[in-house]
Amino acid sequence: MGSTSGAIGRDRPAAQGARPARRRLSVDRRREELMAAALELFGERDVEDVSVDDVASAAGTSRALVYHYFGGKQELYVAALKSAAAQLEARLQRRDEGRPLDELAGGLRRYFDFVEEHAAGFTALLRGGPANRSGEVGEIVDGVRRRLLRLMTRLMRVDEPGPVLRITLRSWIASVETAGLDWLEHRDVERHAIERMLAEHMMAMLGVAAKHDPQVEQLLKNLVRGHTP
Repeated sequence: MGSTSGAIGRDRPAAQGARPARRRLSVDRRREELMAAALELFGERDVEDVSVDDVASAAGTSRALVYHYFGGKQELYVAALKSAAAQLEARLQRRDEGRPLDELAGGLRRYFDFVEEHAAGFTALLRGGPANRSGEVGEIVDGVRRRLLRLMTRLMRVDEPGPVLRITLRSWIASVETAGLDWLEHRDVERHAIERMLAEHMMAMLGVAAKHDPQVEQLLKNLVRGHTP
């Protein structure tokens, strides 16, 4: 009777309310899930206000597994930001879309596709105060901006930007980032309107810069010559 009772106990369904079995995932898939959960949290709150337990709970796993894959919260934070940065850069790879201003419009469209589809990752990448902008975290954000600057100069067929053009383009990139964050917060302007406004903003900024630098003046002429409104 004792052995029979044991067999019945093994065959009996799990008691109601018992924790469900954890899904078996590959190492890469589990890491992706943890980083996605972390980005959601880091996009909503400052990194100081997010604990490893918060991430583990959001991902439906244990804090031990978070430490196993990442070593700690800071390592997870850096890995999550690197993931978001890589996804954004992949979206912005230059494509042959004809004239430079057409390429600019296409790049803005893909940028806001990322903003809309990966709101938490975009916000986590750009939000936070000076404390989040030093060391490796600052390098991740600055690296994205440097690559965006190179992308813009290649788009404009410029080998080496002078100081006026460099300052103009970096200022415009900051405007695009701010517009993305503001749109996510309010969503009270149509996306296509923001994209068009930012493209016109670029031309306006180049117009001002052209008064101070012959390189920008010639660049602006080339852009206007190749653009049909």
